[in-house]
Order: sequence, then C-alpha cells, then structure tokens
Amino acid sequence: MSGHSKWATTKHKKAVIDARRAKSFAKLIKNIEVAAKIGGPDISGNPTLADAIQKAKKTSVPNDNIDRAVKRGAGLTGESIDYQSIMYEGYGPGGIALLIECLTDNRNRAAAEVRTAMSRNGGTMADPGSVAYNFSRKGVIAITKTDGVTEDDILMAVLDAGAEEVIDQGGGFEVVTEPSQLVAARTALQEAGLDYDSAEAEFLANVKIEADAETARKLFKLIDAVDDLDDVQNVYTNVSLSDAVRAELDADDE
Repeated sequence: MSGHSKWATTKHKKAVIDARRAKSFAKLIKNIEVAAKIGGPDISGNPTLADAIQKAKKTSVPNDNIDRAVKRGAGLTGESIDYQSIMYEGYGPGGIALLIECLTDNRNRAAAEVRTAMSRNGGTMADPGSVAYNFSRKGVIAITKTDGVTEDDILMAVLDAGAEEVIDQGGGFEVVTEPSQLVAARTALQEAGLDYDSAEAEFLANVKIEADAETARKLFKLIDAVDDLDDVQNVYTNVSLSDAVRAELDADDE
C-alpha cells in the first residue's frame, strides 16, 4: 500500500474473501448497470462498461448475471436503474484519511449507515473537502504477477500510451495514468498480449501517512465495517505501510 491508497491491495484471509463474494458480486453488478445506463450496452463504444465487465469476469461473476445487468442498465428490460454517486469523508485511527465512495438509491440510508459504521469502529466523519483535497483522480490498471512478465515489460507496453508510472505492489503491478489515458493504456496492454485484472478510475492520495501494525489493524477493522455496507463501492485511504509492517500483518493471516 506504500504506492497505492486503496485498502483492498492488502492481503486478506481467503475465508474473508469468500464470505464477501456475494456482496462483491452485487457491487460489481451495480457498476455494470450504471455504466450501461450512461454509455449504452455496446462495449465497443463504452469502455467504462467494458472495464466493469472485465473486472466482474475476473471476480467470477456468472455471465448470465453480467448480461442481465447490462440489459437492466440499458433499459432493455423495462426496469428503472437510478443510483446516485456520493462521496463521504472521514478519519480513521492515527488520523488516516478516508474517502468513502457510495452508489445508492437512498441517500439518507447511505449516510446513516456510513456514519454508524464509522462511529462504532473508531472513525469520525469529516466535513466535505477536508479530506478530498489530498486525493487525485487517477486511472489504475491492476495486473497480477505471472512468470515471465516483468515490471519493465509492462512499462515498455504502456509508456507511449500516457502511463505515469508502474508500481510493484508485491503480488501484482499497478499502472497509473490520468483518467483520460486509461483506455489507451489498457489497449496498449492488450496489444502487447498482457492480461490485466481491472482498469478503473480511482482516488490516490498525494500525501500519505505511515502507520504501525497496531494502527493498521484498527484501520482495516474500520474499513472492513464500512466496505461491508451495500451502498459502499470503494474505500480509499492515505495510509502507507512499510515492508516490516506488511510482514507483521501477513503473519497475522498465517
């Protein structure tokens, strides 16, 4: 996480991942519906939808569920899809900043649930703008490490496509771009024959705060509680973890 603000890059137990699979499916389906509503059902002309479907497939969402979500979002089933995007701001243990991205059909419910989860798990809500200024919208492409593919291979593929940097996250690489260059960068990867797991716009922290292992444990407990809410799509932080802290947290999972 030293190079990335999104908490999900941290190692988690398989049991936790499995337990969250249903919720993960629901959130991925929601992204597909919104992308299809905004840009239409044709993935060749809707890169946001193409990336949402790619991520869903990589997470093993069944094709039938994906197809239904595209049709629902595009209005081909007669159902109405009406989600609002809302961003909440707050602080966790150690003064770590949190950006909480919601996609909801009920603003009041989302606000109440986020506030409750934060207060019960050591977090505090912040005024709009007090946290967001430290984050920048970036395109992020996640690539799982495989034998024979190096950081240099990825860098060579995306360098002329507007990529800003390639970050080694331990178990994988991340290509960071401006949001407007995201499609060009992922297309360059495809043309180079390099597979990727997801490509989407995210919020990366400009200034990070290093946390010790105990603070990190408390932070991830808070983030787990917030991320478990149906309306929450993503949680971003400005936490930075040293290799030593990572190793200590990894040992917790063994």
